[in-house]
Amino acid sequence: MPLHLERIEWMPSPPLVPGDGPIDFEHLDRMTFSDAGLEREVLTMFSAQSARLVHRLTAMPADAGALAHTLKGSARAIGAFAVADAAARLEAAIAGGSNASAPLAELDEAVAQARAAIEAVLHRS
Repeated sequence: MPLHLERIEWMPSPPLVPGDGPIDFEHLDRMTFSDAGLEREVLTMFSAQSARLVHRLTAMPADAGALAHTLKGSARAIGAFAVADAAARLEAAIAGGSNASAPLAELDEAVAQARAAIEAVLHRS
């Protein structure tokens, strides 16, 4: 009985070591299927969402862990791996009952760098 083999196009995983810069644009290109319009839309949404979430996190609301988790996922999706890592550290600090001020400051800085890179890309045109 012959086997039926089918070629499947797999999407590559993010790199183990992201490229230089706050946004891995090769990863973003894969995630947006090289659609420049979609890339701009995703970057615009992430920039606004990340600013809003960091602002909310400064007050350390009851749902701060969930907010950090949300930001972590969004950042990974677009290739903002430094933001994702900082959000993961904040999420872990909150879950562990640790002082969250240092991880929050780190997240704030990572988001600022990512947003600056995004603004540069969006205003290139």
